[in-house]
Amino acid sequence: MTARGYITSRNDVFIKREYGVFMRLILVFRWFLLVGLSFGSVGAAFADVARVQNIRLGASEGATRLVLEMSERVDFKVFLLDSPRRIVVDLPSLDWPEGDASPVPKGLISGLRFGQFTATQSRLVIDLNTPALVARSFVLDPASGFPHRLVVDLKVSRAQRFAEQVASDRAAKRAQAPAPVAPPVISQAPRKPNRKPVVVIDAGHGGVDPGASGRKAREKTVTLAFSKELARQLRNSGKYEVYLTRSRDIYIPLRQRVNVARKHQADLFISIHADAIKRKNVRGMSIYTLSETASDKEAAALARKENRSDIIVGIDFDDQPPEVADILIDLAQRETKNLSVKFANLVVKNARGSTRLLERTHRFAGFRVLKAPDVPSVLIELGFLTNRSDEKQLLSASWRRKIAKSLVKSVDGFFSSSQQARMTP
Repeated sequence: MTARGYITSRNDVFIKREYGVFMRLILVFRWFLLVGLSFGSVGAAFADVARVQNIRLGASEGATRLVLEMSERVDFKVFLLDSPRRIVVDLPSLDWPEGDASPVPKGLISGLRFGQFTATQSRLVIDLNTPALVARSFVLDPASGFPHRLVVDLKVSRAQRFAEQVASDRAAKRAQAPAPVAPPVISQAPRKPNRKPVVVIDAGHGGVDPGASGRKAREKTVTLAFSKELARQLRNSGKYEVYLTRSRDIYIPLRQRVNVARKHQADLFISIHADAIKRKNVRGMSIYTLSETASDKEAAALARKENRSDIIVGIDFDDQPPEVADILIDLAQRETKNLSVKFANLVVKNARGSTRLLERTHRFAGFRVLKAPDVPSVLIELGFLTNRSDEKQLLSASWRRKIAKSLVKSVDGFFSSSQQARMTP
């Protein structure tokens, strides 16, 4: 090679190297630009969500005022419901305070629940201890050191007048509602051959429905944390397709939870809960399968409580088509029940020694969330939030990992034996 050729070669290498550096700088610049735009979009999205800064109640004889202090003005709708008596305030998505920010009930109000209701809507549910009407509802602009305030003034009412207002609100909603459409048909396409077993994990409660409460924890938070850990371990095994009925703090109606399992053609449905009871010394994990005849009074009471979830969040069944209100699906398939019991027995076996178990660990009752007629389903109560030892465990990441591992072992055993049964001539 000549000296000129050598220099030319070196120049080519230099130019290529500098060109490569230049292109990398361009790519880095583009990345920062995209990230900046993304963060700007996220920031704008968060900016669009008003933050609830405080919730206040004031009471006088025959009247009660509720005030939501918020970072910005929002639109809202108010309507009344009966059985039980409630006042519902529908709002856009809001950033609600963390933890138990609900004020002590007073006056006409016996309780408050709030949180995300749908993907774009929040809901505040006001429980009444006596018939009451909304005297006024309005939004105040910032003044005297206070931010935007949504004010709802309640006044005591006669039962007949309350019932008339409920009927009027229902009529108004029906007049504004779009024309009814046929309920969606759950696809039941033929299953793919050699597919992985499908497991659907249901984190109980959520959003406007907090579930049971302990000294520090709320059921909706505990169940979501455990469900995510169980899903993580099952996915990491590489053996299963895993779906969650909810992956964030949002309310999912009971029937929709069942439909998620059917939509994905689940082979197993696991609903995760945590209980509360007046007797604070009671503790331990338990598991429930479906039966229209409860195994005991405690199981029947628990089923009644869990089945009220849709009522608690302000769903008006009088305003729903009959097939939505009546979700007690007939379980004629005995095999599904038997498979559910089989999995429950595995859970009890593998959990023993890992955590405290409730006496008579496997029980049964008429839980609506277990009503899929073709999906083996169980409801697991991880423990009691009203027991200090159980609550401490439920808040422990290491305990969640340990118990989730025992459930993964139960899932492995369930599908292993099912596969063997199918191969047996």
